[in-house]
Order: sequence, then C-alpha cells, then structure tokens
Amino acid sequence: MSVRYLGLAPYLYYLDATEAVDWLVRVFGFTEKVRFVDSAGLVFQARLGVGDGEIQLACAGEDYWEAKGVEGPVGQLNIVYVDDVDAQYERVCTALGKGSDVSTPQDQPYGARVFTVADIGGNTWTFWQQVSKAVELPSGWREIRPGLEDPDQPTTTTRASNG
Repeated sequence: MSVRYLGLAPYLYYLDATEAVDWLVRVFGFTEKVRFVDSAGLVFQARLGVGDGEIQLACAGEDYWEAKGVEGPVGQLNIVYVDDVDAQYERVCTALGKGSDVSTPQDQPYGARVFTVADIGGNTWTFWQQVSKAVELPSGWREIRPGLEDPDQPTTTTRASNG
C-alpha cells in the first residue's frame, strides 16, 4: 500500500510565539488559521496559511532550550514560492521600514529570482519566483532527473566556473 502525501508544514520555534504570529502576518502577509493560547492569552502554538500550504509554530521558553543545551531556537531556512518576488520584496521592505536587513531580489543561475530576510526568531525566509526553466551549471556538472531516458543527454546549459 502506498501513502499519498497531503502536504508539508515546517514547525518553527520562537521564544515569543505571540510576537512571531503578529510579525509573520504583518510583514509577510501570511494568514492566521488558528492560535492556541495559555491562560494569559500568550500563543503557545499556532498555524499560519502560506498560499496552499501552512507553517506551524510554537513557543519554547528558555527552560526548553537550556534542557537541549542551546541558548534558543537555532533557526532554519524556509523557501516560500511566490508569483511576484518583486512585489513581495516591496511588501516586506514597507512593513519593516528603513534600515531593515532584506537582500535585494536577484536572478539566480537556476532560473529563480529570490530575496532573503530573517524573521524575529532567527529563521531565514527566501522568497522564490521561478522565472526560467533554464539552469546554468558550472562546467563538468550535470542535471539528472528520474525517468530521463538518456541521463547523459544535456538538459541544462553550462557555464565555465570562475574559480
């Protein structure tokens, strides 16, 4: 019997999940689906909608991290696919204001236009728009895709490496 995957949701930890929910909704435009709060009204767990997907997040205090032997959440890279990376970049820059640390959107050799920003919990977010199917690989590299009849046939363009 095979299993049908229904989706994937990163589970992110924040020292202040209430602040994280508000920040992610305000800055990125994510949609709050549900929050679970303690008796003081502070978020201990939440789900946010991101297009057809979602993320889950939780509050994990200093005691939790001490028990793991680290100072706090270590962060992770999250990629969010968008249809207009430049519009999302403008949204993020406007929400964060001047002096924010947001990389400028740039075209990549793998056919994407991307920019990256860190959130208030130390997680990195890359907003990604696929703009081309062409992939430029360094000389000697090749792309292999399952099911390709002749894997030695070039499926990408190559460029000489600079190093």
